[in-house]
Amino acid sequence: MSTEESNDPSQVDEEVSFAETALTLGGKSEEEAKRIGAIDKADDQVEKLFQPQYQTINSPAHRAVWDRGIPVDLFQSKPFETPADVQKVMDDSVQTVVEFKQKGNFLDENGKITQEVMEALGSVGYWGLLVDKEHGGSGTPFRSFAPFLTRMAMADPTIAGLASVHGCIGAVDPVKTFGNQQQKEHYLPKLASGERLSAFALTEPGAGSDLTALKTVARLEGDHYVVNGEKLFITNVVPGRTIGLVCLIEGKTAVLVVDLPPEENEQFQLRKYGIWALKHTHNQGIIFKDFKVPKENLLEPIKGNGLTIAYHGLNLGRIALCANAAGTMRLMMASMIPWAHFRATYGQPIAKRELVQRRLGRMAGLIVAADALVAWCSSLIDEGYRGEMECIVAKVFGSESQKEAAIELFMKTHGGRAFLHGHMFGDNVHEYLAPCIYEGEGEMLSMAFFKSLVKQHGTQFFEPIGKALAAAGIKKPNPLNPAHAWALKGVMGPYAGWMMKEYVAPKPRIDLPNMPSNLKAHAQFAADKLQSMPLEISGTMRKYQLKLVDRQCRMSELSSKVQKLIIILATSLYAARSEDEVIRASADIICRDLKREILRARISDRYYRQVTELGGMIAEGGFPGLPAAPDEIMMKY
Repeated sequence: MSTEESNDPSQVDEEVSFAETALTLGGKSEEEAKRIGAIDKADDQVEKLFQPQYQTINSPAHRAVWDRGIPVDLFQSKPFETPADVQKVMDDSVQTVVEFKQKGNFLDENGKITQEVMEALGSVGYWGLLVDKEHGGSGTPFRSFAPFLTRMAMADPTIAGLASVHGCIGAVDPVKTFGNQQQKEHYLPKLASGERLSAFALTEPGAGSDLTALKTVARLEGDHYVVNGEKLFITNVVPGRTIGLVCLIEGKTAVLVVDLPPEENEQFQLRKYGIWALKHTHNQGIIFKDFKVPKENLLEPIKGNGLTIAYHGLNLGRIALCANAAGTMRLMMASMIPWAHFRATYGQPIAKRELVQRRLGRMAGLIVAADALVAWCSSLIDEGYRGEMECIVAKVFGSESQKEAAIELFMKTHGGRAFLHGHMFGDNVHEYLAPCIYEGEGEMLSMAFFKSLVKQHGTQFFEPIGKALAAAGIKKPNPLNPAHAWALKGVMGPYAGWMMKEYVAPKPRIDLPNMPSNLKAHAQFAADKLQSMPLEISGTMRKYQLKLVDRQCRMSELSSKVQKLIIILATSLYAARSEDEVIRASADIICRDLKREILRARISDRYYRQVTELGGMIAEGGFPGLPAAPDEIMMKY
């Protein structure tokens, strides 16, 4: 089949996926069913990269809902000491950024991070943190790398973000994970040194969340692939970069490692546009016109295709985004505290006002929960888990928390001065909001989380029922109709047995570690609610049946509920290990907030006392790991 004839860019095999079966039976067009089914197949191929015990159905998030009992130990991040040589690279990298900023030569005349900064970071090993030592990098464990990005974000969030672009979703992870020995030896040393900084070219003008709409094509001609197409919103792209290019080869999604020329030419051009976010780095489009790439640059995973490669790196990038958010929110808090003491209303500093104290307390809770998710998810990655569901939780929470912190807490505390030129909020508001879109828009990812959560249950119980109904020509089943009951006689038994067990058999007691009583109560609440979710989720699937795919709002609502319960469990367990009173109090606040959202309960006076006491404590004594105030108070009158 030629590339031009194919509308399915992910033809990995002839097996019909669960998603394709459900969509077809649900009345969707063959085209839509194939396209969504293609994504489902690619997801299946990613699963096969991992040992069975580390695949999604055995992940902590999936097991917490569907297993009888909660694997509490899998929700606890493991204490880990960063190797001394890696720690030195991290320390030197932060110091490099700080020194450039102090000297005033961090940005060029266009407001972009200078090439000198990039090269200096390369000389201390920053770009090679995730490259193996045998290829010139540091071989940094991800449980060290992810929390380090929080620290780097406090020095500069853009530099922290570029580490993720380069090492997680850029060319480093695809080559390290999927490249052959020759490709690794050729590319990784240059990527480690920073000689070839990297990016990942996936998004197109018409292909974002719908990756089956890719149109960039590579055609093999002799010893080269000839590439034609356009990419859009690609971060860290200038001439001379090395990119992972997602394209179509003979109708199938593939990834080519592409060295961009040092200058634009007839075959390679950049599409320049104004973009509010990412203003300190280069975010541009790429246009290829008969651009030649050596055929040996094709990455060929043992299992899967180009989407397999893309999905693998995205999980790492999602943890990195949450880590960056934790650092950025600390910058906001560090800016709020001196302002709260300076700004007075009716003769009293606003640091003494309940509303400001509540904002500081709430922000502290968001930060601790983000820290907890970063520590937990990065530990799972190092242990060998795919971590797809867990990384989605981290990404959605991190990006939405940063958005809330910026608008509801940071901006409102600074008032009108927040919009001045030179103010940290006014100058960076788009940077604070854009992560809600990066690595997948939040609500779209929440539906992906839900799909992963219900996939096995649907395949085991609902797919056989759907096929039996379709074979009998029944569109609206009625169990009281003898003809319908007869059609379902062979497939209803297993599901009925599962339901009976859920209703009748008691769930095992949750074995929680020794914890402060308030945090233990939160963990118990989350565990109990997670164990009650199967009937609620299955009931929703039963109600909407094959039309569930169109109930995006309901799927998003259920997904959000499960995610909040997971955050409560991970955060309470994380904070329970801390001896710091502020960390524990902050975790208590965010767990109470999430619990109240789940129960749709009214805020109590006791809660207001607790959150304002925490905020007052932070206003007077600071917050653990908080940097010095990142900006000056503007217009002191």
